[in-house]
Amino acid sequence: MEQRGQRKIREGVVISTSMKKTVVVTKRRQIPHPAYGKYVSRDKKFYAHDEREECRVGDLVRIMETRPLSKLKRWRVTEILQRAE
Repeated sequence: MEQRGQRKIREGVVISTSMKKTVVVTKRRQIPHPAYGKYVSRDKKFYAHDEREECRVGDLVRIMETRPLSKLKRWRVTEILQRAE
């Protein structure tokens, strides 16, 4: 029996909770500019399913890859690591 691969897990900050049962999570990374070497911030947005609607803007959350739930939603919130202040 062949095993499935592990699902991708990311951590990011909730930037929007305006949709029902959906949050937008952003993951920021610093990459060096190809020509100048200065570090530049790059953001990636993930639409994640929040079944109980307990996330708030500013929360640090862990999300896990899942089957497509809608046109843009392919992640779900697994836990809230840190509440917004």
